[in-house]
Amino acid sequence: MDARPAQATILIVDDEEANLLLLERILGSGGYTRVIAASDPRDAIRHFEESDVDLVITDLHMPHLSGLELIDALIERTAAGSYLPIAMITADVSPEAEQEALSRGAKDFITKPFKASQIHIRVHNLLHTRQLHLELQRYTENLEALVQERTIELEAARLDILERLAQAAEFRDHTTGRHTHRVGVLAGLLAAKVGFSDSEVELIKQAAPLHDVGKIGIPDHILLKPGKLTSDEFATMTQHVGVGVKLLSRGQSDLIHLAELIALTHHERWDGSGYPRGLKGDAIPLAGQVVAVADVFDTLVNERPYKPAWPYDNAVAEMQRQGGHWFSPRLVEALLEVLGENPDLLEELKSVGVAAL
Repeated sequence: MDARPAQATILIVDDEEANLLLLERILGSGGYTRVIAASDPRDAIRHFEESDVDLVITDLHMPHLSGLELIDALIERTAAGSYLPIAMITADVSPEAEQEALSRGAKDFITKPFKASQIHIRVHNLLHTRQLHLELQRYTENLEALVQERTIELEAARLDILERLAQAAEFRDHTTGRHTHRVGVLAGLLAAKVGFSDSEVELIKQAAPLHDVGKIGIPDHILLKPGKLTSDEFATMTQHVGVGVKLLSRGQSDLIHLAELIALTHHERWDGSGYPRGLKGDAIPLAGQVVAVADVFDTLVNERPYKPAWPYDNAVAEMQRQGGHWFSPRLVEALLEVLGENPDLLEELKSVGVAAL
């Protein structure tokens, strides 16, 4: 993929020529010049095999092959570990159609009729995510050779790529401000409080911002919904854990391994009611517990699409109430000590947008 997303190769598939022409015009107005159109999904497979496709936009109901069958065929032809963004565009607005498309591997679900601005935003986000994934994949594959050099430039490049990947999740959910940065700062202080070594504290501080990186794979209409999620929507939202783990898998460094562990376990709860594995008590890795406390506290005191910011005292009271339920009582006490002992931290959090502190 070219460094400029507009130079990406986009494959569009629809049995209606009028729809293909409309999409071509919309993409062209957005500066996308490498567009391959196929009215027959069987031809789309051939184009996919012959071209280095960065994004696929397909209809759902088509002759010869449905959009779902096309997704299966394209994923079969995609290298393991690769990230191929597929957007489904359809007039079928049934929840079953959306759930099936997302479960088959679609990264977004757009209903007809759609606006040109909607297509521009979705295409930009999907291509941006692919670009970040390719950068991380290339970095991971070359990590062993690069680590041998151990230069200052290598360390700066490594941290820069990880920071950009962490910011990709926030790029999708712009209302959180610098949430990932704040979680990293607070998680590092909590880790030090509960006995991690200095080197481990630094790793947690760097890995914690990647805790929700998998949200880059969650559709906007669920991620940014200004209200309570339905059971199906929540089930889709929980898939961000698996996406994050997949993005961080095959890492060769302690930092990537720890980030993968945190992404997997920071939604577990002390009483066993969390996900994805329902771990309970100290079966939850301590790093995951630490990041869970930092993540939830920062979420409480900041505005999100589904809630206003909580006052500081109310947020502290809620964290105390959840001791023994959501969180380890030990971690809640550590949070209170950190907040009380680090006035400079409070000022730093204020400076990056923490409401009510």
